[in-house]
Amino acid sequence: MDVRKEFETIVKTAEKLGTDASKFMDKRIASIIISGNKVIGLNNVSGLKLVPTTFEDGVQVDMEIEEGVEIPLPIHVCTGFVEKKGYQRVIFNIRVKKNARVRFIAHCVFPQAEEFTHNAVSNVIVESGAIMEYYDEHYHSDFGTITLNTTTNAIVESDAVYKNTFHLTKTRVGKLNVIMNLELKENAVGELISKVKGSKDDEVYINEVVHLSGEHARGLAKTVVVGLDESKVNVLNEAYGNAPYSRAHISCEEITKGEKVIVSTTPVLKITNDLAELTHEASIGRVSEKQLETLMAKGLTEEEATDLIIKGLLL
Repeated sequence: MDVRKEFETIVKTAEKLGTDASKFMDKRIASIIISGNKVIGLNNVSGLKLVPTTFEDGVQVDMEIEEGVEIPLPIHVCTGFVEKKGYQRVIFNIRVKKNARVRFIAHCVFPQAEEFTHNAVSNVIVESGAIMEYYDEHYHSDFGTITLNTTTNAIVESDAVYKNTFHLTKTRVGKLNVIMNLELKENAVGELISKVKGSKDDEVYINEVVHLSGEHARGLAKTVVVGLDESKVNVLNEAYGNAPYSRAHISCEEITKGEKVIVSTTPVLKITNDLAELTHEASIGRVSEKQLETLMAKGLTEEEATDLIIKGLLL
């Protein structure tokens, strides 16, 4: 497959996730498109450095937003694989320098993969006073044979803000391992949010960890998972209160539908400073009967009502 066809395949798949393909051609918008171990699209803008390095089975991208710079339009990151079988490794090293502001929109698209493993590592540093948002959405094939391992390690320095959202709700999952580690310094704010829908024999493992290392740090780890058919879901969310007046909340909501679904959720809270405050909430259950009755009274079938409730939960 030539580069042009790879580009078209990846971009058309990204469009199914709601992105506007014209943004990859707009020189005002920073973007990078990765296919396998090749960079097939790259655009830098003022105040930003995107430096890719390719290796045998993947790509490393060093990203730096300069001090005090606000990138006005979201940076588009698209990682894809267009073959049926293979392996891809991606490393993102992101540094948002002091008082900078930036938002990323990332898409991982594997539309034809039958036997494929994707390993991704993101190392993030958000310097003092900076703000970073990262929205990551996935589109897989319907074979359910993808193995996706993704790890994020983020350090958020004093008075900085970091938000990371992971979505995999529109296609089969395959085997998913999501690990997010977040360290918050003084007055820092951090959010980790994951939303996943598992179906058939998909396997989902999510581990979100918040370390409150600075005074008055605030953190949130929130996971929403729908388990259908024979899927297996295991969620482990952790919060560690290590600094005075720091606060964190962890939340996990799991909805099941199917007699062979196996789901579990485990909250871990640990305080090493008695002025820290940690809270959690967790729920596992079927779709609300009251919501079903309300929607069915409006003319929907039970299946239509269930699908609507699930879609609303995963938005």
